[in-house]
Amino acid sequence: MTQRISKSQHSKMQNVFIQFFKFFYLNIRILKIVAGGHGSTRG
Repeated sequence: MTQRISKSQHSKMQNVFIQFFKFFYLNIRILKIVAGGHGSTRG
């Protein structure tokens, strides 16, 4: 059984700008975690 998605969800997935800002937001979140010392970067 495949689950269909709505047209609005499909258009959000196809939107390049939304995908770019999601990617940028996640990168900033990851960098905050790593810079905060929770990564394996502590000496």
